[in-house]
Amino acid sequence: MPLSIVLDANSASIQDAMAAIDQGSASAAFAVTAGEILVGIVTDGDIRRAILGGAHLSDPIKPYIQVNPVVARELDSRNAILDLMQAREIWQIPVVNEDGKLVAVHLLRELLGRVDRPNVALILAGGRGTRLGPITNSLPKPMVSVAGKPILERLINHLLGYGISHIVISVGYLGDAIADHFGDGSQFGCEITYLWEDPENPLGTGGPLGNLPKLFPELSAPVLVMNGDLVTQFDVAAMFDHHEQAGAVGTLGTFSYTHEVPYGVLQVNDSGRVEAIVEKPLRQELVSGGIYIFNPSVLRKVPPDTFFPITQVLTDCIDGGDKVSVWSLSEDWIDVGRPQDLAKARGQF
Repeated sequence: MPLSIVLDANSASIQDAMAAIDQGSASAAFAVTAGEILVGIVTDGDIRRAILGGAHLSDPIKPYIQVNPVVARELDSRNAILDLMQAREIWQIPVVNEDGKLVAVHLLRELLGRVDRPNVALILAGGRGTRLGPITNSLPKPMVSVAGKPILERLINHLLGYGISHIVISVGYLGDAIADHFGDGSQFGCEITYLWEDPENPLGTGGPLGNLPKLFPELSAPVLVMNGDLVTQFDVAAMFDHHEQAGAVGTLGTFSYTHEVPYGVLQVNDSGRVEAIVEKPLRQELVSGGIYIFNPSVLRKVPPDTFFPITQVLTDCIDGGDKVSVWSLSEDWIDVGRPQDLAKARGQF
C-alpha cells in the first residue's frame, strides 16, 4: 500500500489530501491517527464540496473526513469484498486488522479483473417458503434480508462480480415484490428477465428450464441455474471451468452432508448373525447444493410450461448416457429454508 494515499487525520491540510489523491490510484486518501489506526476516508468529492463551501487549501482536512467508512477485514474473501463494494457502490475499500490498523486498500477494478461472460443465469424464486412461517406470509423467501439486503440481491451482486449480466428470475408466489424491487435490472448493472409462473400451478424446480429457449433462441453457452434462497460465496468461474473440462452436459454443485444415526446400528452377515454393534454411527453423503450448470441441449429436452422436477432433468441426462459431473461447493453455503438457517445466515454474513 503506497504511503502517498495515507494522511495524518490531525495535521493534514486540504492541499495535502489533494496531493495524496493525485499521487495515488484510489481516487481517495485514507486518514489515520497514531499507530496507523484508520479513522476515515477523503475523496475528490469531499474536497470539491469543501472548496465550494469556502474552505481554503491550507485549512485542515479533518472536518471533511468521512468517519466510520465501510471497511473490509484481513480474513474477508475476495467474493465477500466484491459483494460488499458492489452493494455499497464504492470503488475502493480499506482493509483493517483486528486492531483497526490500515493494512491495505482494495480497488474494485483490480478485484474484478473480469471479462463479461456470455452465460445466462436462471434463479429459481417462485416457491412459497412455507417453512419460514409468518416471515413469508407477505414476503417471498428470496427477498428475506440477510446482512442488510435481500438474499436475491446478494446473489445478483455475486453473479455480477463474475461477469454474468443476463439474469432470468423465475417468479410465482408474491413475484410482484421481486419485480418491483429489481425492475429490469438496470439500476443493478444487469439485464433481468422474468419467467412468471402461476402460484397455484408451479412448474417445479426444473420446469422453468424448459421456457429458457423461448427467451434465448440462440442460446449456445452453458446456463447457470440456482435456487433463489441460497446465501453463498461459491466461485462461479471455477465451476464453469470444471464443467467445460469435464465435458459434461450437466454439473451439480455439491457438498458433504454428515448426520448421526440416533440408534445402535447392527452389522449382520448373510446368515443373520450379528457381527458388531456400532453405537450412533456417523453417515456422510454427497448432496446437491441447489446450484447447477446445464448445456443448452439439456434445456431443449425439458417440456415448456410443464411441471418438471430438476431431479428428473438430471435423471434423464444420466439415463440417456450423458455425462453429469459434480463440483464441490467448498465456500460458505447456506440454504435459507428454515428459521434456524436464516438465523445462521444472519449471524455469519
